[in-house]
Amino acid sequence: MDGNEVGVPIAKPHWARKRLDRDQRHLGRPRRTEVYIATIAATVRGGMTDFRMSMVDTGEVRLQVAEAGDTARPLIVLLHGFPEYWVAWRAVMERLAATFHVVAPDQRGYNLSSRPDGVDAYRVGHMVCDIDALVRQYSPDRPFVLAGHDWGASVAYAYAIARGERLSHLVVANGVHPACFQRAIHDDPGQRAASQYINRLRAPDAEERLGADGYRRLLKMIAGFSKSDWMTPEMEDEYRAAWSRTGALTAMLNWYRASPIDVPAVGVPAAASNILSQPADAFRVAMPHLVIWGEADEALRPTCLADLPRYAPDLTVRRVPGCGHWILHERPDDVAAAIREFVAPR
Repeated sequence: MDGNEVGVPIAKPHWARKRLDRDQRHLGRPRRTEVYIATIAATVRGGMTDFRMSMVDTGEVRLQVAEAGDTARPLIVLLHGFPEYWVAWRAVMERLAATFHVVAPDQRGYNLSSRPDGVDAYRVGHMVCDIDALVRQYSPDRPFVLAGHDWGASVAYAYAIARGERLSHLVVANGVHPACFQRAIHDDPGQRAASQYINRLRAPDAEERLGADGYRRLLKMIAGFSKSDWMTPEMEDEYRAAWSRTGALTAMLNWYRASPIDVPAVGVPAAASNILSQPADAFRVAMPHLVIWGEADEALRPTCLADLPRYAPDLTVRRVPGCGHWILHERPDDVAAAIREFVAPR
């Protein structure tokens, strides 16, 4: 019998237990969640899709949210990663809006969302509560689909582990399960080498280095993960504007500083890992799970997927040859089609 098949309660990781226990008082009565029209615009046009823009007050932070599609249709919440914001999913949302209600927030610290001070504010348990409060606004009773890319995938996994009963499906595009990622960094020399950028992003001078010369190094980093010909001059201007908001770059980097992922230097023996010391059931995602994987990703090697079936018993992996880390931009048609097919009634 596999995992939690008979409904026996499983242990949550320490970050989920502590943060969610602290918020337990909110479970009987929803946290105060209100929607405000964003000050920038009520509607933003993307291609042939009108995105409705709002600000959602979660009770702890305010998140800018883009949404499209009929609110009566099934909900998909889409989470971006570093160093992007909601527009990471824009092209995919345009392709899904006729079938689903698609909602993409700027996660805390990014673009127009709140940027709380301090590293601790960017521990993943906070993001789990952000998404939980956000979803109460859009789908308080019905299960929903959660999708994430890059760091958004990390938040999606954390939510699936802590709040799995809320999800109908979990979708990850070029992102990693925390235990699989930690094991790959420790055991695979190639992934260890590829992940050294994390230590550079945690360094005290990271803001100065990445912000210099019009964010030249940050743009170079994007190009280093896989081809970035999708990044037009107009998009560069959009991204620079998001990165240039007061405190934004520090907030974005604090996600890395707060992460428990251990990245030893190349050739240095790995220390014991708190993540890997926990039982597999502590990181189990029981709902149907789709991974869409661009195989030309220079940041995440295939070894990151090797142990995933151990944690995800209902797993589907869709590999996309010739596509890299920025799969949402490189192949939005393929990503949207894979999601549509996966979420369709079985």
